Amino acid sequence: MQKNIQLTLTPKQAAQETEYKKHIAENLKVKVERITYFKIIKKSIDARSHHVKMVVELFVVIDETAPKPEEFNPRYENVEHKAEIVIIGSGPAGLFAGLKAIELGYKPIILERGKEIQERRKDIALLSREHIVNPDSNYCFGEGGAGTFSDGKLYTRSKKRGSVKRILELLKYHGADENILVEAHPHIGTNKLPGIIKNIRQTILDAGGEIHFDTKLTDLIIKDDKVQSLITNKGDKIDVRAIILATGHSARDIYYLLDKKGIELEEKSFAMGVRVEHPQDLIDSIQYHCDIRSEYLPAASYSLVNQINGRGVYSFCMCPGGFIVPSATEPGQIVVNGMSPSSRNSKFANSGMVVEIRPEDAIEYKQYGKLALLKYQENLEKMAFLNGGTGQTAPAQRLHDFVNNRLSASLPETSYHPGIASSPLHFWLPEQIGSRLQQGFKQFGKKMYGYLTNEAVVLGVESRTSSPVRIPRDKEKLHHPQITNLFPCGEGAGFAGGIVSSAVDGELCAEQASFLIKK
Repeated sequence: MQKNIQLTLTPKQAAQETEYKKHIAENLKVKVERITYFKIIKKSIDARSHHVKMVVELFVVIDETAPKPEEFNPRYENVEHKAEIVIIGSGPAGLFAGLKAIELGYKPIILERGKEIQERRKDIALLSREHIVNPDSNYCFGEGGAGTFSDGKLYTRSKKRGSVKRILELLKYHGADENILVEAHPHIGTNKLPGIIKNIRQTILDAGGEIHFDTKLTDLIIKDDKVQSLITNKGDKIDVRAIILATGHSARDIYYLLDKKGIELEEKSFAMGVRVEHPQDLIDSIQYHCDIRSEYLPAASYSLVNQINGRGVYSFCMCPGGFIVPSATEPGQIVVNGMSPSSRNSKFANSGMVVEIRPEDAIEYKQYGKLALLKYQENLEKMAFLNGGTGQTAPAQRLHDFVNNRLSASLPETSYHPGIASSPLHFWLPEQIGSRLQQGFKQFGKKMYGYLTNEAVVLGVESRTSSPVRIPRDKEKLHHPQITNLFPCGEGAGFAGGIVSSAVDGELCAEQASFLIKK
């Protein structure tokens, strides 16, 4: 007999897999000896009651020979002399497009404006310690994209045609822990993701693909509705048959380039706000209904959403046991983001808390056409810089003070390494953001008693949740409506959000690019 079952266990029981057969036997009312095989399919936490439970879904075999384990072994044959697909960007969309191109028998040539991981680390250290922003090497740009040094969350609600399970398997194949295959909200951690990215790089290079760092797209030569060639910052001219544009949501220069070339763009609603940080112990006590978190439970997280004056106000990229990091891509900006190491052992919990932004909010920037929301976003980041301290010191305010329009006389300890400076965010944030956040925090304080507290601090601004611009494309063939060999891809094109959905989109675009070349 083969059967899927669900067990509800205590956190301690769920952590002891050697005892699982006993719990399976009790559930199915069979003897332990009859269980020949079991496999965990999914694990999740149920913290709705005062006694936190773990829900474990399993595949179980009774009285039959245990099945052979499924092997995931992608084939990456040498493509050094095969037809080429040019990929702009080495984030998850670009890297997984490169892997898929190799599987399909094509040579990926990846151009990355930023640096490889080791050199990128140095620029990120300078950003945190000395407040020096390198526009091409930072938390957003460089090998692996924005996710490399800012978390590695793998949870997605994406319903794309590709396989989420396949993406997780590929990450495991390249070094991720197998737990990502079963956790309800899988997470790699910023300390482990760089090693996985380097392994993916090596797979691409070993198969004859190319990756060129410090190489930025600066111009496109377009003729007869196709990109004939591209120009890089190094002055190189590269002829292309198919080009996948996977530059990420922060590559503003790409949007300006496409607009200059007369390539159609669309405005896209997105979200901006602040990042809020609480002591992790406080979030644990609220979510797990306890004074001290059990050693068998992970750092608690939360997900909050409400409608305020016709707009969504919600938590974004919640990082239990994490840190707030500086994510500006130009001097004169303040942008904050969050990340967690795999252990999630920081004493802080942080989350973006954001408000839906729509095209009508950017009326004063209408002279920029489809880039009006982009300018609105950029202006808020400059405003945060002017209202902060010096360099990358972020403007901040205690949470209860923010909600009640009070400047904070002092600020709590924070994980944000460049430092924070007291600032009246309630005063200078745009009305459509600030007032909705204030009302949203009041509602969230009712949902999570103790959440609305001056132990928490808000930092400005959280502005890079997604792209305010969409690069349109054909629904089936995925190329741009005007440019038949240009495949906009991932978060930067407005068709994905996060590592997994971007990776899925990268694979889909690689497939369509290969079909085009075959013609």
